Amino acid sequence: MHKADVIIVGSGLAALMVAYHLCGHKNVIVFTKSNKEVSNSWLAQGGVAAAIHPADHWLSHYEDTITTGCEHNDDEAVRILVQEGREAIEQFMHLGFSFDVDERGELLFGREGAHRMRRILHAGGDATGKKMVEFLFEKLSSRVLFIENDPVIDLLVNDGRCVGVRTKNGLYVAEATIVATGGIGQLYTFTSNVETATGDGIAMAYRVGAAVADMEFVQFHPTMLYVDGKAVGLISEAVRGEGATLVTDDGRHVMDGVHPQKDLAPRDIVSRAIDREMKNGHLVFLDISAIPHFSSRFPTITSLCERYQINWRSGLIPVVPGAHFLMGGIVVNVDGETTLPGLYAVGEAACTGVHGANRLASNSLLEALVFSRRAAHSILKKKEQLPGVNKYEETRENVCIPLPTKEQIQQTMTECVGIVRNYDQLLEAKQWFEQYSLFELIHCAPPYDDEERTIVNMLIVGWLVTTSALQRRESRGAHYRSDEPFERQYWEKRRIVRTKTEHLIKEGFR
Repeated sequence: MHKADVIIVGSGLAALMVAYHLCGHKNVIVFTKSNKEVSNSWLAQGGVAAAIHPADHWLSHYEDTITTGCEHNDDEAVRILVQEGREAIEQFMHLGFSFDVDERGELLFGREGAHRMRRILHAGGDATGKKMVEFLFEKLSSRVLFIENDPVIDLLVNDGRCVGVRTKNGLYVAEATIVATGGIGQLYTFTSNVETATGDGIAMAYRVGAAVADMEFVQFHPTMLYVDGKAVGLISEAVRGEGATLVTDDGRHVMDGVHPQKDLAPRDIVSRAIDREMKNGHLVFLDISAIPHFSSRFPTITSLCERYQINWRSGLIPVVPGAHFLMGGIVVNVDGETTLPGLYAVGEAACTGVHGANRLASNSLLEALVFSRRAAHSILKKKEQLPGVNKYEETRENVCIPLPTKEQIQQTMTECVGIVRNYDQLLEAKQWFEQYSLFELIHCAPPYDDEERTIVNMLIVGWLVTTSALQRRESRGAHYRSDEPFERQYWEKRRIVRTKTEHLIKEGFR
């Protein structure tokens, strides 16, 4: 039995920001699924959106976020994001972090889809997430204990309270446990996400009774580099922000007549337009010929193209949409508290409601800065005591059920629960998932074998996405059903909230 004040599961930007705000006051342990540098934050090429430019205003950022989220957002969470975002970024810069500047030393502002103006800060051109994560690792290296070789298997609960985690090699108890495990992109064949993004934290929280919500809202990024039938890396939306356009193999502009903002339309609209072209037998390319000094502006993307022998100098980069971001996740309030006392969630694993039905570009890193700080402050204010250490014997039987492969799950999700869905496909996927004894997977202890445990978590999360999508009989944001192609008034501000004992539709977010 091991003790800590705070346990954090995950090592992306949200996890590291919580750790930074806590480490001067609490004994913090950070568990990572593999190498601590492997996270979606590390891969984030885009930047941080915030109303910092003198010509900008938080209200404009607020309206862009709400519009892109199809007004499904939690209004209060969005207000906190855009109003506290400026202070959070200024604080981060005060710690010594440098965003990109021009020759006069002034901050450079980029533009991305669905933003009405340039408000995106970058670092290292298209390596913002990596730069921010590296910066925090350096700050935390001697102040926080990182454990990389002992994966978290389950959350510990006693008397209705989360009291720590069970790992492969032992038990760790803490006054507060924070899930920061990222998203679910690996449930799909094409994804921008790292290999470890299999929804583990969401599945663990759901298994112990924490509520999850908005699981049907899975955002697909329009532009993944497409090589030999595979998506091999992200092509940042900032490329279109600098003037790139989407074209077909026969020279047509994909977004002409589709949306007033054309190539900078919200991601769900652009992804569906590309998906439609590909289903009609066409290849789609990013035409970057209008961007001067492409290699210096986008060094990460240039390197990615060269690694896969794509001649970016020709001006055309082949692309395909890929699963990118989950707007739903573990239900939290604006201080990161879940419905299970003692358990917190931050980052993509959490559902603050800030992203609504579709995330506005570059709001995810800002969310990590703002809400991780709030979660840390909430923990510091509570002054909880460490729980007792003598009651946590295993009480659930270990699962022993024949399981599918990861590739079978990905195929089912891609074909039936992808960019465009319909009732028949969703029902087919639901029946496929439920053949694997979901009740036992949810209520029994997870396997100790790493591969089997990942499959179990993917099955639980895939089923949650599928059945939530089946219940929401409309199209809104990233959830698009061809059999229900319009938003319906009935579903305005209604969330599908799920627990392991029930799921219900909740009106409003407060």
